[in-house]
Amino acid sequence: MKLVLNGHDQRYVVEQSLMNLFPGELPVYEPVQPGDDAWAVVSLREDERCHVTVELCWRGRAAAYSCGCPLSGTDFDREGQRRHAIARCFFLAFTKIVEQIPPGGMQNIPPQGMLKIPPWGMLTGVRPDKPVTWALAAGKSPEQVRAMLEEEYFVTPQRAALALETGAAALEAQKKLGPRDIAVYVGIPFCPTRCAYCSFVSQSVERSFSLVPPYVDALIEEIRSGGEMAAAQGLRVRAFYMGGGTPTTLTAEQMDRVLTAFEEAFDIASCEEITVEAGRPDTITAEKLAVLKAHGVTRVSVNPQTMEDHVLRAIGRRHTAGDIEAAMELVGKYGFPHVNMDLIAGLPEDTPEGFRRSLDRCLAFGTDNVTVHTLALKKGSRILTEGLAIPGPQAVAEMLDHAAPALRGAGFQPYYLYRQKYMSGSFENTGWCRPGAACWYNIYIMSELCSILSFGAGGSTKMVEFGTNRIQRAFNPKYPKEYTERPEKCRANQAAFAAFYDQLGIRNEE
Repeated sequence: MKLVLNGHDQRYVVEQSLMNLFPGELPVYEPVQPGDDAWAVVSLREDERCHVTVELCWRGRAAAYSCGCPLSGTDFDREGQRRHAIARCFFLAFTKIVEQIPPGGMQNIPPQGMLKIPPWGMLTGVRPDKPVTWALAAGKSPEQVRAMLEEEYFVTPQRAALALETGAAALEAQKKLGPRDIAVYVGIPFCPTRCAYCSFVSQSVERSFSLVPPYVDALIEEIRSGGEMAAAQGLRVRAFYMGGGTPTTLTAEQMDRVLTAFEEAFDIASCEEITVEAGRPDTITAEKLAVLKAHGVTRVSVNPQTMEDHVLRAIGRRHTAGDIEAAMELVGKYGFPHVNMDLIAGLPEDTPEGFRRSLDRCLAFGTDNVTVHTLALKKGSRILTEGLAIPGPQAVAEMLDHAAPALRGAGFQPYYLYRQKYMSGSFENTGWCRPGAACWYNIYIMSELCSILSFGAGGSTKMVEFGTNRIQRAFNPKYPKEYTERPEKCRANQAAFAAFYDQLGIRNEE
């Protein structure tokens, strides 16, 4: 779609609105010519107010919408007000386009290419429940917050209710934190095979086995130096999460070394949870589970993504649903306080009926934590590069519409959510848990409540000024080999982390 910006250069908010509302359309910054049938002209002018007009054309249908808003507060506040006005006008002009499409759709356009009002309205960000947490913290009632989502952001009532629950959970988590509290993430970027939907930076162990030992050595050194830095800053670890990739691709001895390094480097007296993604059942052994149990791991994740054998084959998994059942039986023998399972709605060759069977089988295991993801179409994934067939948005909606009441009926409540780009049907990922089984790390990182000190290749360290929206980021080298060869980059990131807290002046606060 051609984009023309008049009086401003707010490309980010315009492109985010485009991706949210016109799936598959790419931004092209060229003048609109007669005969063009996909374009947007976004104009902005200012006096004491911000005035925005958005003109849209798509497949021969045209619409426009204008709105204004007062500008006040700091430069940061005023920038947010401009962006909100542009996003609002773009969305409302889009709704006029949708209103012109006949109920039966348009000829020569497949159903998945049709326009529809997204369930999250004009919200485009990863964390749609963040405004909920802020509003509740400011003293607004749940009813006022729900009205805000529906009337100001055009979120559907169902999604507004969901965001209200997860936003309230984030507020409760925030009350437990102080300005010196952090969480620790350790990344293991290795998997047995690469799944069809995956674009994460991860190596197939079968192809890169030689990278694992030096990676573990470098990781342990980084953890030790990070622990020294955290101690010098007087920081307190509240949650630990080892993810991937698949952490249990490591041997039992390697996992023991990594967890020991964490315990020795950090004061973990206040660490409420230690989570390790066991991930694939074909990497889970009694020896590895014994190591996790010995280190006091409080939560393990066994992530089948589906319990349908033909879907497992379609996404490149080498295990079966029977292997998952055997792994869950083995995990149960070790008595971990909490067990999580992940499912993905919208996988290749899956159906609403197959997804229902998968969820029902997961619930039968007695797990107290279930994460329901929506398939995100990621660049570089085999789904896109090989053109694999996937369920349409309506089928994905049916999957999610089954999941929510089924989980609630089993005693689960939503406790965190997030969105990604190019998600099927523009839906969301939601974490569900039984009372007392929430993963605090998931809330901390998705609601950006505290700093996350990350270790390992591809690690994204997030520095959060407590109680504000001020955030800085630092990134480790992306690939395992580069990571092992560039320890100076990790040391520089840790120095930046220390400097961030030095600037806040909270090192010695109690």
